[in-house]
Amino acid sequence: MSKQRRVVDARQNKDGNISHVLLDGNQHYTPIEKAVEMADQGKLENAHAVHPNGRDPYLRTNPDSQSSNNLDSMAQS
Repeated sequence: MSKQRRVVDARQNKDGNISHVLLDGNQHYTPIEKAVEMADQGKLENAHAVHPNGRDPYLRTNPDSQSSNNLDSMAQS
């Protein structure tokens, strides 16, 4: 299996939803749909995909004691 990547930044769309994430080592942001696929394949170290019934899947960072590494916090800075 290839090396897992870390999500290091995020962008929101005009509705405030996370639309893109920046992975370590990348210069360009990755669309959230691709990041969800990567999470499902175990390719993200610090995030996982959530698949709620009746809604589009989304990405969440893994729980820890810091709020600064949550996607919403990353998108604000």
